Amino acid sequence: MGTYVYCVIAAPRRPRATRARRGLADTGPVRLLDVEAGLFLAVADAPPDRYGEAAIARGLRDLDWVSRAAVAHEAVIESFGATTAVLPMKLFTIFSSDDRALAHVRGERARIAAVVKRVRNHQEWGVRVALDRSQTAAGKKAQSRDRSGTAYLARKKAQRDAAIERTEHARETVAELYDRLSARASDSTRRSAGEPPMASGPLLLDAAFLVPRSRAKAFQALVAREARRLAGRGYGLTLSGPWPPYSFVQG
Repeated sequence: MGTYVYCVIAAPRRPRATRARRGLADTGPVRLLDVEAGLFLAVADAPPDRYGEAAIARGLRDLDWVSRAAVAHEAVIESFGATTAVLPMKLFTIFSSDDRALAHVRGERARIAAVVKRVRNHQEWGVRVALDRSQTAAGKKAQSRDRSGTAYLARKKAQRDAAIERTEHARETVAELYDRLSARASDSTRRSAGEPPMASGPLLLDAAFLVPRSRAKAFQALVAREARRLAGRGYGLTLSGPWPPYSFVQG
């Protein structure tokens, strides 16, 4: 059996592994390994015929299989969210034995200690902002009324100028929002635009904020106020979380 590692857990006392959710298919029950005082590994036995190098290489060709594995992986991590700090491991982090897993983590002791210090008693919150297409629908209808001559060319130029102005205004709007929310967080990061457009319109901001648990309600209230303010200006804001600090455990 290999040792599948879900996360590193910092806690003053040993968490109860029995509260963890079921992990990846065909792996054993989630169990804890003692790294040192106050630091634990959440792991499970992984059969090599399902989670060996060749088996994973085959599985990676099946997006449904990868998706199910990712959901199960994150579910276990999130089940330890109430502890002092949870440091998620990457999907399919597997060692040949418990001893190899422990040796690896102990070798990263200094880096792990620095990350735990940064994220302890914090949660990650996600904020996404999209432009509401319905706000521009009326303008698009007006554009189709005149499609000939000088008036048409003038209208096309006006449309281009208006689009540039809207783009600049949107950039300023989300930049100001990001700064306001960052001021209430211990850390923040803008995620790359790798997600498909939202149903409501183009995705303008996808950001993660590292917020102390003690300030979570205040942060949620601030986001709610910003969402109401932006809704009147043609933007849709969504908040997700709280999550383990997925975006803040590297470096």
